[in-house]
Amino acid sequence: MKLYTKTGDDGTTGLFSGARVAKDHPRIEAYGTIDELNAVVGLCASGCEPGRGFDGRLLAMFGQIQSRLFDIGADLATPEGAKQQSRIIRIGDAHIKEAEGWIDEVESGNDPIRSFVMPGGSELAARLHLARTVCRRSERLVVSLNHSEPVGDAILVYLNRLSDLFFAMARRANKERGVADTPWIPGA
Repeated sequence: MKLYTKTGDDGTTGLFSGARVAKDHPRIEAYGTIDELNAVVGLCASGCEPGRGFDGRLLAMFGQIQSRLFDIGADLATPEGAKQQSRIIRIGDAHIKEAEGWIDEVESGNDPIRSFVMPGGSELAARLHLARTVCRRSERLVVSLNHSEPVGDAILVYLNRLSDLFFAMARRANKERGVADTPWIPGA
């Protein structure tokens, strides 16, 4: 089977339901940005050292997160009511609780936050801040899609938790590497 199909040469792409839509349709923008986020999570994972402190735990979380992001992509590519919806996993409360547990776990190793934190620090922290911002953009695009077509509420909650998780992970990555967070100093 060839990698190229030529079916998208006219500027359209197929949803899992079989329907074809423009490649700039809000649904495609939403799951395309989820795909971008998944790639950034892969970039974060490549910055971990398995034998180093908390990095092994982060790698395990990243693997689960990447699988959930594929689930979200399939969910967004399958409009509610499509006959194929029984073949996909919809994000639900269990996924949200899992993310909340990770936030609590990661944050338990961080110092209390006393100010806004500038993105950056160690290389892994900078990658995680990038993941956080792409996650926030994904969330905005899913909200936008939800104005015109129904999207599962749990996706929005999960993406909101995920961006918080990336923030906590970035702070933890800095701490594990002995790099202090840089506080925002207004007007500095």
